Amino acid sequence: MARAVGREAGPGTQSVERALSLLSEFTEAHPQRRVSELVEATGLGQSTVSRLVGALVALGFLAYDQRSGLYGIGPKVITLAGIGLNELPVHQQSRQVAQNLAADLNLGANVAERRGAELFYLCHFEGRAAGRSSTLVGRRGPLHATAMGKALISELPKAELKDLLGDDLARYTPHTVTDHTALDKLLREVRERGYALEVEELAFGRACLAAPVRDRTGAIVAALSVSGPLSAMDLAAREESLAMQVIEQADQISSGLGYHASAAVS
Repeated sequence: MARAVGREAGPGTQSVERALSLLSEFTEAHPQRRVSELVEATGLGQSTVSRLVGALVALGFLAYDQRSGLYGIGPKVITLAGIGLNELPVHQQSRQVAQNLAADLNLGANVAERRGAELFYLCHFEGRAAGRSSTLVGRRGPLHATAMGKALISELPKAELKDLLGDDLARYTPHTVTDHTALDKLLREVRERGYALEVEELAFGRACLAAPVRDRTGAIVAALSVSGPLSAMDLAAREESLAMQVIEQADQISSGLGYHASAAVS
């Protein structure tokens, strides 16, 4: 029988859970917080929050800005995130490939894997024409409305896919596919041509092209993409050449992960 988190835990475990709940309140929407906001968000007492925040600052998990009176994520979190990323085989094999791709094409180059019903960015590099000022590493995104997401789910059985995404697919722009019949058609195209496209499905004015990355068993474990403003991507003139480059580089990552097409076919 499931128990409430922390109900039967000892004082030490309860403190850890509470500290982690505080850290979880720092999000993209709220990257900085006041103690009063953390009290309201977590339901913990003012003295408990103040004590835990002080400890987190002392340990480097939070940082305090004296001028604004706001707390934010500290350097220790960034250090741990880097350690975690560097231990991932996909990140190890794809980082240099994505960096070179961004420099060669002057576009954004991204690598992501699937975490449940979302994609999770592992690598993100920007060429001069990419037009983005913040990193995507660590962020999540929808599977049905992104090129990388469609590449990641392109070989999932229909029943499993519907189970994963649910009946209602969120709409982000008028171009977002929001029904499973249309999505199934797009995924069939991905399988046939070897890459996925996204044109203003997640954000206006941007496009993306992605190819799947496979492990030694042939399973899709990640996706590599190039992205940027519509004018920089210029899919009308560049789709074929971009697709060839992205597929070639995705295959290189797959080879690094132990995938061999001939062995998988046999």
